[in-house]
Parts: sequence; C-alpha cells; structure tokens
Amino acid sequence: MTSEQIAYLVLVGLVALQRLSELRLSAHHQTQILEAGGYEVAPEQMPWMRGLHTLWLVAAAVEGVLLMPSSPHWVVWVAGGALLLGQALRWEAISTLGSRWTVTIMILPEAPPQIGGLYGRIRHPNYLGVILEIAALPLLAGAWYTAVVFTLGNGVLLRHRIAQEEAALEQSGGYLDAFEERGRFVP
Repeated sequence: MTSEQIAYLVLVGLVALQRLSELRLSAHHQTQILEAGGYEVAPEQMPWMRGLHTLWLVAAAVEGVLLMPSSPHWVVWVAGGALLLGQALRWEAISTLGSRWTVTIMILPEAPPQIGGLYGRIRHPNYLGVILEIAALPLLAGAWYTAVVFTLGNGVLLRHRIAQEEAALEQSGGYLDAFEERGRFVP
C-alpha cells in the first residue's frame, strides 16, 4: 500500500470518527429539544440517511484504495477545496444552530427560524456542505463511481428530507416568511 493510499484511508477514518461524534452531539441536542417540548418529524428517513453515509465511507475507501483509480491533479485539488468548503459550511451551520442542530428533523414549536450566520444567505448550508463532502471525498482518490452514485443517492434523499423539514418548519411558524428571499443552496 502506498503512502497516498494510507493517507487517504486515514482521512476516510477521520471523517467517519467525525460523523460518529456528530451523532453523539445530535443525540444530546435531541434530548434537549424533546425536554423543551419539541418533537421529531419523519423519523423513517433516518435509517436511509445513516445507511447512505455508512456505505459512502466504505465505498470511498474500497474504490479509492483497493481499485486504485487515479485522477488528474487538478481534480484532486478541486476535490480537496470542495471537501474543505463542505467542512466549513457544515461546522458553521452546527455552530450557528447550537443546541438546535441535529441529524434528525427536530421541531421546537414556536421557536423562531434561525436566520443568523450563513442562514442569513441560504436556507440549507449544512446540506450544501454534505453535498460537497459526498462528492469530494471519493474524488480525492479518484473514486468516480462512488462520487457519482452517492451524490445522486444523497440528492434523492435530500429532496424528500428537505421537503419534509421545510413543511414541518413552516407548520411550526414563520419559516417561509423568514426564508422566502433565500435560495436553498445558492444566495
């Protein structure tokens, strides 16, 4: 195994550990929201999301290391930048939402929509970050199939999830008024 392959596996492992730590943080936030009178919406989509993210990491490692494809250097640089941007978007979203950030769709009735940080520019900076990461991480190792298949799969899941989330947030109050001037992923 080459040093590049080892470095890539370490990176995939770090992303996996990051996701696990985020699940713990999310569980803590979920408990706080439930204790404050909140509730979960569309829990049936979570096994699909967890499965997609787990298989994405496995596929990225397998295709990226075992099949040993290659990418032009410019693709690696663009993918690296996209991965860093995706991380920055997600962490800014997590920081802005604070205890309201979860991986599940949680509604805290009568809480005003969060319009600070990047939410002042776009509706879903966290999802944009995830979209970038799902495409970029495999492309760092030339894993084109993984990048395409999981980006498309994530798109299908996000389409349904965002519709459920936005409907629940609007039902809770004020979402469309707060975000009518903001695009979902582009200002």
